[in-house]
Amino acid sequence: MNPVNKWIIAFSVVLPTLLEVIDTSVVNVSLGHIRGSLSAGLDESTWTITAYLVSNAIIIPLTGWLSRVFGRKRYLLASIALFTVSSFMCGSAKTLSALVFFRIIQGIGGGGLQPLSQAILLETFPPKEHGMAMAMFGIGIMFGPIIGPVLGGWITDNWSWNWIFYINIPIGILSMLMVAFFIKDPEYLLKKVKQKVDYWGLGLVVVGIGALQIVLDKGEREDWFSSAFIMRLSIISAIALIAFVIVELKKEHPILDLREFKNVVFASANVIQCVVFFVLYASITILPIFCQQLMGYDAFLAGMVLAPGGLATLLVMPITGILLTRKINPKSILFIGLIITAYSILMMTKFNLYIDYDSISWARIVMGVGLALVFIPLNSMAFATIPKEEMGNATSIFSLLRNIAGSVGIAFMTTTLAQRAQFHQFRFSERLHTFDPRYQLGMQKAMGILHTKTGAASAGAANGLVYQQLMKQAALQSFIDTFYLSMVIMLLILPLVFLLKRPAHSLSGAALH
Repeated sequence: MNPVNKWIIAFSVVLPTLLEVIDTSVVNVSLGHIRGSLSAGLDESTWTITAYLVSNAIIIPLTGWLSRVFGRKRYLLASIALFTVSSFMCGSAKTLSALVFFRIIQGIGGGGLQPLSQAILLETFPPKEHGMAMAMFGIGIMFGPIIGPVLGGWITDNWSWNWIFYINIPIGILSMLMVAFFIKDPEYLLKKVKQKVDYWGLGLVVVGIGALQIVLDKGEREDWFSSAFIMRLSIISAIALIAFVIVELKKEHPILDLREFKNVVFASANVIQCVVFFVLYASITILPIFCQQLMGYDAFLAGMVLAPGGLATLLVMPITGILLTRKINPKSILFIGLIITAYSILMMTKFNLYIDYDSISWARIVMGVGLALVFIPLNSMAFATIPKEEMGNATSIFSLLRNIAGSVGIAFMTTTLAQRAQFHQFRFSERLHTFDPRYQLGMQKAMGILHTKTGAASAGAANGLVYQQLMKQAALQSFIDTFYLSMVIMLLILPLVFLLKRPAHSLSGAALH
């Protein structure tokens, strides 16, 4: 038993996790500065994001196996050290190729931090306090993607893009010291069991997950399957992942033990989690686009729209953890959280071209509250029936699917947004003709506006204003369609809540009251 205070252990593992999650999105708003500094094109510079996501995604499913081979503490220390050193090298990069290379190394270092942190927290805290443990973990997982763009924009504007990497160094060093002094390996990991290396599983998961992540990140930019590059990678990913599942189910000691899905509770929790993060990552990507394209916000203000929702999550998570320790049924909290999250998306379907900042932020605050009520009970129930010896493998699966779901959500919803915009542009243009009273009224208003501003007006200029308004309305309708779709997807998973089981410690506690 680890004699160190559990809250010190929690802080020791949550700190590097928060750092790693922030780094998945902190570069996004700095791409323009990176392109200018390193003389790179748009497509080239986006590889700084893709490289990190790909290497990160590859390492996550290997985390449980690597922990068994090298020891959890040793592997955790090595991961933080690699992440910290590569952060320094990223900030010092003088060419784009060097930056991409060190982002790959940074992703390898950061990939294991999420599942390792979750496994350590679940083993450190007794079952009745898993809610509080997951509240600590959730601060990194849920708050990181939201604060990342805001932090990246502020650092880039006030210092330089290099500092979005340099800022990791002191925090990384502090994390290494805390892990070295306060984290211990559990007894079952200290007993070394010689295992043959699953080379087939290792190779297939690297190829399959790596190719899939590139497809998800580059698909929209490459126009999906009209691109031979995307088509080839999709085929490679599908073959590799199908072969991986077949091979791993036959292995006695696989890289990733997929037999965990025989556990109905764990499988159901994974499906719910995937949908929640599908919607979450899609919304925090689409909302800033809405604010910049239609409301005229700059990058920093668009990022600030997300911040109140992140703060709401941060404040409600500890409260949710306390509710779980008071023996309140986690299934009830989860169900209410899903309903609140769906309602927040319904609020977004009411957006229009005249909505103010506070109204947009309020929808995000409601979503933040809902997500806090979802994340903690879901994680508590997902691992309640998992033995400690299998915890590392289970958290690796959970983290892998969470990240993939987020990437799929972003790719799917941004593609849907573009397609619906084209659809509405066509339908609006189809109805717009010179004999339409609404078109004639629009032209009269446009002529009046031009005459007021310039003292002169032409039919061509007025027609341009009308068409500009048509494009805005088409874009607005595409956002509304996307939000409606997200809400429906969220509501469809409600029945799965009933497949989850209330943890045994919660039931026994309730019986006493």
